[in-house]
Amino acid sequence: MASSNFIDHVKMYCRSGNGGAGAVSFRREKHVPKGGPDGGNGGKGGSVILRGNSQLWTLLHLRYKKHIAADNGVHGSGHGSSGSDGKDQILEVPLGTTAKDAETGEVLLEVTEEGQEVILLPGGRGGLGNENFKTATKQTPRYAQPGEEGEEKTCILELKLLADIGLVGFPNAGKSTLLSVLSAAKPEIADYPFTTLVPNLGVVSYRDDKSFVMADIPGIIEGAADGKGLGLRFLRHIERNSILLFMVPADADDIVAEYQILLDELTKYNPELLDKDRILAISKCDMLDEELIAEMSASFPKDLKPLFISSLANMGLIDLKDAIWKKLNP
Repeated sequence: MASSNFIDHVKMYCRSGNGGAGAVSFRREKHVPKGGPDGGNGGKGGSVILRGNSQLWTLLHLRYKKHIAADNGVHGSGHGSSGSDGKDQILEVPLGTTAKDAETGEVLLEVTEEGQEVILLPGGRGGLGNENFKTATKQTPRYAQPGEEGEEKTCILELKLLADIGLVGFPNAGKSTLLSVLSAAKPEIADYPFTTLVPNLGVVSYRDDKSFVMADIPGIIEGAADGKGLGLRFLRHIERNSILLFMVPADADDIVAEYQILLDELTKYNPELLDKDRILAISKCDMLDEELIAEMSASFPKDLKPLFISSLANMGLIDLKDAIWKKLNP
């Protein structure tokens, strides 16, 4: 997924259609000079609807759609003819899309399932024609209802990736390499920080044709929750992950301290993230011998039992997938 093609935030003005007005009409035929009311109802205005599409991974197709307007309902007419409903505006969005009010920040809706349709702005109701107001004492009503006006709002659509596993770590911790080894994803990989500029998704095969989805999130730095680095823009993608896989390289100065910094950043951004299951993996362990691994294992707190892995040497990856699957299916 090219960085220029990954769009996870769009702002647009949306307007639903007005309802059509009911008609004021009376039956007039050759042998019926003074027939009763026959004004039809107005049509319903079109709605603005979001529909989940699992084949979409980005909001790129909506990037330049700044104005979304559904059609108005058609006015009613004589002979009891109702106006047709206005055409809905249906926007296909990737799963994990959230719509917010641009002015208040209020979350309006979320789309999380394939084919799920959620009304963002409902169309106005059509007005009733005068034939609906005929009574025994008022047989020639000369009035009808106007149609209801549609709604208008400036909305922000945000994408939060839906994945079973979210990779969390500092830049150059080996997250993209792990994803490329475990799945068919082809993220950009190099030996310098911030190689990953957009989230990448990969499907990881497991035993007996099982699988799970892993997301590589751009690296977090200390202060990311306060807007530093690239982290703030992408921290929201972690919110939808079932499990957080923390990755700290074996050559880090202080592995436990780095892990704690990552936890602190997530806590600042959203304390609820700490309620998710967590796994700590020490990456790039092909540079360690068994004696050093045993020594490092003993130095960790009892409640923190990391897995030692190496994507390049295919070390510990089976154990890692087993641990992930066990947490996904307790």
